[in-house]
Amino acid sequence: MKNIKIQILNKEGNAVKQIELPDFFSGPVRDDIIMKVYFSSLHKQPYSPYILAGMQHSASGKLKHVRHKWKTLYGYGISRVPRKIHTRRGSRFMWVGATISSAVGGRQAHPPKIEAILNSKKINKKEKIKAILGALAATSSAEKISKRYARIEKLNVNLPIVFDSAITGLKVKEIIKLLQKVLGENFAVALREKSVRAGKGKARGRKYKSSRGLLMVIASDERIKCRKFEAVNVKNLSLEQLAPAGVPGRLAVYTEKAIAELNAKYGGKK
Repeated sequence: MKNIKIQILNKEGNAVKQIELPDFFSGPVRDDIIMKVYFSSLHKQPYSPYILAGMQHSASGKLKHVRHKWKTLYGYGISRVPRKIHTRRGSRFMWVGATISSAVGGRQAHPPKIEAILNSKKINKKEKIKAILGALAATSSAEKISKRYARIEKLNVNLPIVFDSAITGLKVKEIIKLLQKVLGENFAVALREKSVRAGKGKARGRKYKSSRGLLMVIASDERIKCRKFEAVNVKNLSLEQLAPAGVPGRLAVYTEKAIAELNAKYGGKK
């Protein structure tokens, strides 16, 4: 891996100095490992019926065709099915099938089992780190970013985009103007866009859909609060944020402090 130097942009969007990027920004991007780690992190809500559903009544499971025995099916011409008694007159009963899956109100034949749903895929720690490093490297690849965003044909900026940490003191409007100046015609994908979903999904609890927008990675002691784009500190940075849906190449910007913190956390790891 060759060392790459990148320019630091100030609050006006002008280059003020250069720093050396950590090695992992020029490392390989393993799409297969990123996808594997992403899918292993997805959570599926376990579900199953109540364990006693369909069995909460007295219905014998051992009905026999035996002569001269109390409560048997002898002489009635009916099958040996668990039954519950509705009415009784002397030794005669009005029975109805119960408990078994073919009876009304009976238990399910093959209900979903929680054990099968909870079987999550185990991922090695080295694979998780390799996925994160690959996703970080993809943020500095114009090819990966252009492939992910249909509206980006060509990026005319040096990647990754790194700002001076002083931008965290700017107002949201000023940050948006700064990003517009730096990104130019590609600024359209930087902000989150919310729209009404087409089709029946509107009636199923998902009326709105929104784009992810730009990702701003800041240091742990820095704060940016903005709904127009996503801001996350290095401590909470995850693969799902760097590569949504398991596809690397998200448009991201970093602060100088965040780069130093990422180097301290992942520097020297492969």
